[in-house]
Amino acid sequence: PGANAQDLIVQLDASGNASITGEQANNGSAGACGVASYSVSPSSFDCDDIGENAATLTVTDANSNYSTASFTVTVQDNVAPIVNTNNLTVQLDASGNGSITAGQANNSSSDNCSIASMALSQTDFDCNDVGDQTVNLTVTDVNGNTSTAALTVTVQDNVAPVAIAQDLTVQLDASGNGSITGTQANNGSTDNCGIASYAVDKTDYTCSDVGTPSTVTLTVTDDNGNTSTASFTVTVQDNIAP
Repeated sequence: PGANAQDLIVQLDASGNASITGEQANNGSAGACGVASYSVSPSSFDCDDIGENAATLTVTDANSNYSTASFTVTVQDNVAPIVNTNNLTVQLDASGNGSITAGQANNSSSDNCSIASMALSQTDFDCNDVGDQTVNLTVTDVNGNTSTAALTVTVQDNVAPVAIAQDLTVQLDASGNGSITGTQANNGSTDNCGIASYAVDKTDYTCSDVGTPSTVTLTVTDDNGNTSTASFTVTVQDNIAP
C-alpha cells in the first residue's frame, strides 16, 4: 500500500498523558486490494515528550503487505495547575514587621506534569496591615501554565509597648489642688507600631497628699490594644504662703 501520514498535535490530559491512533495519522493511504489496518509508533505520550516527536505510520493491506511513512507529533501541555492555599497568621516582630513564603501558603497544589514555581502577591507586612489581608498565590508549571488562588493573611501585633516613666513633682495651686497627665509621666516609652494613649492611675492631688511621695502607675496602650506599665513617684508640694 501507499502510506501517507499527516503531522498531529496532541494535548496532554489532566493526568499528563495523551495517545494517538493510526487512523488519526493517516492522510489518504491506499492499497490495491484495500487497507486492513493502520498503526503508529509511538502511540502514547507523556510530560517527557513535550515538543516535537518523530513517529511512524505503518499501513498494512488485506494481504499483509505494508509500508510506512514518517510524521511529527507535537505534544502540548495546556493544563493549568490546581492551586490550593492555606490561610496564614503573621505576628509582627519588635520592629513591626512580618513575612510569609509561598511554601507556607501552598496547600498541596498540583499539576499534571510538575510545578516550576510559586509566588505571592505580597510577602512582607507591617503595622499598616494589621487585620485580614487578601493575598494571591500564583503557581506556574514547567510548561508555563499558571493558576492563581486567594488566601487570607491575618496580621497581628501582640508586642506590648515598652513603658518608661519619670518621677514628677506637683505644686498645689491657690485652691489646694494639682494634677498630672499620662503624657507628663511618659519618659520616652516606645512601641513597634505606635502608642495610642498614656494613662496614670491617679491624676488629682490635694493638701492631704503633701508629704511622703506616692507611687503611681503609668499605663501605656499601643495602637493595637497591647498595654504595659511602669511605676514612678509623685511628690506633692505646697509652696503657697497664707
